[in-house]
Amino acid sequence: MRIRSVLSVLAVGLFAVSAPVLADDMQIPVSKGTVQAGDGQAVMFKGNPLPLSGKAIKVGDPMPAITLTGAGLAPVNIADGKGKVRILNVVPSLDTPTCDAQTHELVEKDPALASSIELVTISMDLPFAQARWGKAAKAKNMTFLSDYKTADFGNNTGLLIAPLHLLARTVIVVDKDGIVRYMQVVPEITELPDLAAAMQAAKGLL
Repeated sequence: MRIRSVLSVLAVGLFAVSAPVLADDMQIPVSKGTVQAGDGQAVMFKGNPLPLSGKAIKVGDPMPAITLTGAGLAPVNIADGKGKVRILNVVPSLDTPTCDAQTHELVEKDPALASSIELVTISMDLPFAQARWGKAAKAKNMTFLSDYKTADFGNNTGLLIAPLHLLARTVIVVDKDGIVRYMQVVPEITELPDLAAAMQAAKGLL
């Protein structure tokens, strides 16, 4: 019963849609902490645990070969992106205020960043919804990948919120050799990741 009531509250709080705004405008708390990914771990929604599932990745691991869906429904292997430093911006859904603010911040905080670092947003949103968001935000330097088909990304990183079939709010920095060098799994999913720290980590790998 408890998990059912948590999910009901989550549906109202997480999926309340608002106009696009920046994190600073919404005054959303920024989390400095992290939790572990994978089976047996959990993230919180307003203090209520939501279990994670899948095989956890951690700093120092190679990014596993994971098939996601890109533009035009084309399959994309996330492990094929070697040769460039990448920031993987993982969100539950772009159609929520916190995810919207998080992705806007990554796109807009340092516009020159995308010239040397690949910015990738991953969510369970359909590719059509991701494309709509990208067009509305004029996010020309952001690649969008969807995990909607098989949850391959969630299951192979340990970031799947199983009861919701959504991904935990996370930011991952991958070096030019495809090795995870920075990772923050946000403990409370209503809060933002520390994108400034992630950007600094990415710049340090150039």
